[in-house]
Amino acid sequence: MTANRKPWHGVLVATALPFHEDLSVDFDAYAEHVRFLAGAGCDGVAPNGSLGEYQALSDAERARVITTAVEAAPEGFTVMAGAGAYSGLQAQRWAEQAAEAGAHALMLLPPNAYRANEEEVVDHYRRVASVGLPIVAYNNPIDTKVDLTPRLIARLYSEGFIVGVKEFTGDVRRAYEISELAPGLDLLIGSDDTVVEMGLAGAVGWVAGYPNAIPESTIELYRLSTSGNVADLERAREIYRDLHSLLRWDSKTEFVQAIKLSMDIVGLKGGGCRPPRGPLAPETREAIIRDTEAVLAKGYK
Repeated sequence: MTANRKPWHGVLVATALPFHEDLSVDFDAYAEHVRFLAGAGCDGVAPNGSLGEYQALSDAERARVITTAVEAAPEGFTVMAGAGAYSGLQAQRWAEQAAEAGAHALMLLPPNAYRANEEEVVDHYRRVASVGLPIVAYNNPIDTKVDLTPRLIARLYSEGFIVGVKEFTGDVRRAYEISELAPGLDLLIGSDDTVVEMGLAGAVGWVAGYPNAIPESTIELYRLSTSGNVADLERAREIYRDLHSLLRWDSKTEFVQAIKLSMDIVGLKGGGCRPPRGPLAPETREAIIRDTEAVLAKGYK
């Protein structure tokens, strides 16, 4: 890790989790995937996010995912552990486990057992921040029903509970409001199909899905989009046009199955998902295969 790069900067892959045929976790394959992503040039991983199916894991499995990622990560490669949980006490416990395992940062959803009010959200982040690891808030009101508005994000930052936010709403306009209300807060791209727009808005990181399958091309897209060099934008736009039909699957309900299927197509271990995520509808599967093969045919990898 370079001296000027904070652990939550750069391309941090929200890792998919491989299972055996009986749907037990294949920890050896997961460790291999972490090493593969590091070798491909990614800056880190974000295990136990939604793409990692953390909600479907036992406590023992969830803890072992973090320890496996830390053990597989080479020096300078970030592990930003997902600490999302229904209860603030649970989230705090997962933060403590991540810290003990050697993780470098946390990615934290707001409480999502129900539509929590502002004070409850603030208390949630306060509890987890007490563990001591830097926290990147994860704003996904589409799934959690709790919206970390720019004003609320600014409050969490001003009170010292978060260092950044993974912004998944798809509303790039929020990036500018966040920077106005919380100067100094780090903005991270939260959805694969807003990379260029969020890069132009000042993002310093990307919690990414599709680098699981095509890391080299997506890393290039991120670097070009965030370089600050206007000359890079022409190439960024070219790559973006070619990849966008595939990257859009990251924002669909079937994103876990989609990314795992794309991994299978490129020769990596994606595989199946745990219930309640089931098989893809035939027409959806065919569309993902078509989009993935189109990207590969153009030489992206």
